[in-house]
Amino acid sequence: MLKKIGCVAAIVLIVVAGLTIGFRYFWVFGEGVKAGELNFITYKGYIFKTYEGRLIQSGFRAGQGSLVSNEFDFSVERKDVADSLMRCSGKLVELHYREYKGALMWRGMSEYVVDSIVSVKTPNHTTPLE
Repeated sequence: MLKKIGCVAAIVLIVVAGLTIGFRYFWVFGEGVKAGELNFITYKGYIFKTYEGRLIQSGFRAGQGSLVSNEFDFSVERKDVADSLMRCSGKLVELHYREYKGALMWRGMSEYVVDSIVSVKTPNHTTPLE
């Protein structure tokens, strides 16, 4: 009887652990589009080489009228998307991403994984002549 309870408890523990790992690392928690200026995209890592990037989102802070910058760090799984982004550094881009609750070392260092480029625009940097 005690062996039977131990086996059932072990099976329940394995199932719960499997569901926890599945939801944390493989279930897409959210997805959306972020827009901003692409700061960089790099290919790095010790064992698992991954593509990592940063998007700079600027805007005005409500109530204070000051300019603020937010950084969106992301990983890219697909080489074709990463290669396209490497040619877009300094440009305004819209990126579609998936959000996970945990990062996997072969997927990247971030919980945000970019899967496609929505649009690319060249920034209009105009400076007043004085």
